[in-house]
Amino acid sequence: MKIHLVDTQATLNLGIFLGQTLTTGTVILLAGDLGAGKTTLVQGLGKGLDITEPIVSPTFTLINEYTEGRIPLYHLDLYRLDPQEVVNLNLETYWEGIEVIPGIVAIEWSERMPYKPSSYIDVLLTYGDEGSRQAEIIPFNCTISESITTI
Repeated sequence: MKIHLVDTQATLNLGIFLGQTLTTGTVILLAGDLGAGKTTLVQGLGKGLDITEPIVSPTFTLINEYTEGRIPLYHLDLYRLDPQEVVNLNLETYWEGIEVIPGIVAIEWSERMPYKPSSYIDVLLTYGDEGSRQAEIIPFNCTISESITTI
């Protein structure tokens, strides 16, 4: 499904909706050009999960963990990594809940992953006209609320 996002607030609102409706164990794979809204969407996701701590891009830290919300949020950014370095991160520990409290996993620059979980939501953010964006959302082996199209 494709959703037109007229501005930054619309991207944030999409993330809030996802945070309010997704369940523990959900993995969101985010792709899109620099500045397309990946981190903004994750910031909304955090708001929807009732996380009060500021959510910032983990470009240099690779992984930020937010555990004080309704459901923990694990925010990963693979921008600076090549696929072999990604393998060494053992990402499955996050989506399988190994050594961490099970939560929602949001991975920016997911196209750098050499492997994916068995179920996930692909979100591709692209630029539109006059500052707008478009989100293409494709669930794989999972479902999302159809009311997402009303955002």
